[in-house]
Amino acid sequence: FEDEGLLVIDKPAGVAVHGGSGVSFGVIEQLRMARPQARFLELVHRLDRETSGILLVAKKRSVLKHLQEQFRERTTGKTYLALVAGQWPQKLKVLDKSLHKYLLPDGERRVKVVPREHPDAMPSLSLVKVARQSSAYSLLEVTIKTGRTHQIRIHLASEGMAIVGDDKYGDFALNKSLQRATERVPLRRMFLHAWRLQFKHPTSGAAMQLQAELPAELAQFLDHVLPDAS
Repeated sequence: FEDEGLLVIDKPAGVAVHGGSGVSFGVIEQLRMARPQARFLELVHRLDRETSGILLVAKKRSVLKHLQEQFRERTTGKTYLALVAGQWPQKLKVLDKSLHKYLLPDGERRVKVVPREHPDAMPSLSLVKVARQSSAYSLLEVTIKTGRTHQIRIHLASEGMAIVGDDKYGDFALNKSLQRATERVPLRRMFLHAWRLQFKHPTSGAAMQLQAELPAELAQFLDHVLPDAS
C-alpha cells in the first residue's frame, strides 16, 4: 500500500529493518537509496531480521508521530502467524508475562521471562488463537498488545513450545533436522510472519486493515506438515 504519507511493504525474512549491530544496510537505507527524491522516510515500527511481513514506513513527520502514538496507546491490531511443534492447548489464549532484556557476552540481545516485581520487568501481553493443528504442529495467530523485543518468540518458548526455526529460543535439534536437504520440504528460516495490521489512517482517520499472505517457503512447509489439519 502507498499514498502521499504512508508506505507499507512486505518485508522478506533475513533482511534487517535498519543498519546497525553488524548490519550496514537495512530496509530503510535501501528505500532511501531507491528514492533519492524522497524528503522523509522513517520506520514507524520494527520487525526482527528473521521475521517477514508487514512493515510501515512514514513519508511525512506528522504521519510518523500519529502512527507511533497509535502504537504507544495500543490502539493498533498486530497479528502474526507462528508455527510451533506440538499441540498448543486450545484453552491457553492469554500470555501475560513480564519480560527483561539482557545482553550475551558477545553483545547480542536476548529476552527472558521474569517475575512482575523484577526491577526491570516490562509488562507484555500476547493473545493466542489456534488456526490449524495436528498432534505434531500448531499454527497460531498471535495478536500482540505490547511490542517488546522478541515478545512472541519468548512468550511461546516459555510455554515449552518455541517457534519452529527460531535460532535463539527454539529447539535446535529439531531446527537442524528440518533444514536438511534430504527433507522433502525443508525449513531454513523461522516460521514467524507479521500477517495482519489494523490501524486508523493518520490523515483520513479511516479504518485500515492490511494483510500480507505467508511467503511461499512458509506456505509450502505448512501444507507439508499440516495437510489435513482441523
